[in-house]
Amino acid sequence: MKRSEINRAIADAMLAFERHHWHLPPEPRWDVTGFGLGDFSKYGLTLVNLAELPEYCEKIMFAKQGQITPIHKHNAKQEDIICRIGVLAIQIFAQDEKGECQISNGIAKILLNGKPAEFVSGTILFLKSGERVTLKTGSFHQFWAVSEYCIIGEVSTYNDDAHDNIFTNKDVGRFEAIDEDEPALYRLVSDE
Repeated sequence: MKRSEINRAIADAMLAFERHHWHLPPEPRWDVTGFGLGDFSKYGLTLVNLAELPEYCEKIMFAKQGQITPIHKHNAKQEDIICRIGVLAIQIFAQDEKGECQISNGIAKILLNGKPAEFVSGTILFLKSGERVTLKTGSFHQFWAVSEYCIIGEVSTYNDDAHDNIFTNKDVGRFEAIDEDEPALYRLVSDE
């Protein structure tokens, strides 16, 4: 991923956060990923780690229309994904007895706006501002912005981005090499 893409992604996110009066903490911990797939406009996410404690984590994320966060699960983390601004599509999948993703078979169990819900694996939910899903550990999912952009919240148990993102596509990488085609305007979590 090019540093210029990262700088532009953060500038776009900052503009959206300011527009919607979402105030970031001093020295925000930015995280920008194209998932190693080489097309940030299709596979990409811009994040800010707001709280990173052993008991819980909070993030605010930004995705432009059509930017997909690919199918993955967490073996340790339970999370709420909250649509803060816009319309967010989230596709949920069941897990088989071996821990593999069931694309179209099985039942995915989640909490939808705090209430237990079951869906056929592969179901796409469209969350409006304020709506949320709660995903237990092992819940496969992918999400993307349907509206022009989405501001997305995440509240979770302990977060380990280096080891607890299990993607179905083995070509996906959570952190990727950066082509330093221009100076860094913002420090990333991965720069540390």
